[in-house]
Amino acid sequence: MSNSAKYIIAKRAAQELHDGQIVNLGIGIPTLLTEYLDNKVVYLQTENGLLGMGPAPSDDQLDADLMNAGKEPITFLPGASFFNSADSFAMIRGGHVDVAVLGVLQVSHDGEIANWAVPNQPILGVGGAMDLLIGANKVIAVGTLFAKDGTPKLVPTLTYKSTGARKVELFITEYAVFKFSNQGVEIVEILNDITLDELNELLGIRLELVKH
Repeated sequence: MSNSAKYIIAKRAAQELHDGQIVNLGIGIPTLLTEYLDNKVVYLQTENGLLGMGPAPSDDQLDADLMNAGKEPITFLPGASFFNSADSFAMIRGGHVDVAVLGVLQVSHDGEIANWAVPNQPILGVGGAMDLLIGANKVIAVGTLFAKDGTPKLVPTLTYKSTGARKVELFITEYAVFKFSNQGVEIVEILNDITLDELNELLGIRLELVKH
């Protein structure tokens, strides 16, 4: 995955966040959204017990005791609060997280995601993905459109283990933004120098570009 692809995705996903929201950022690409919040007042939550997470620290800000759920160093903003994991998951399960931004391995055409287990590879742990998928009021999936072997991550049916029955609203990739509804999947925005026909050919399906 190129760095440029990661930042295209993160920048576009940050546009979905609004002032006053409580937002949980998953591991990987979601953590990059902190670089594109500009002047938005959002409250970032990490499920290991912090509300009010700030951007990644500079070398002189590094504190080994301050880590997010992905064990990456973080900062915290004025007014931040710390709490234990039980309270953190009560916040998630109680519907108090407005938006969760989750990395994915696969997304089905109806918006079901897989993001926690790869076949024939050891499972390190599911983390908070299942709770966030069910508990957050809105869930945005982010990731490159294609895996390292070139296969699309947008698939008719999941072949990896599902994270949960709840469907995501959006899948934001470096090529396009996909939206899911009762009518299925549709493209709502193209983000890269690619035509709709070229994108459909790469995916092996026929989707329409629908403006909302």
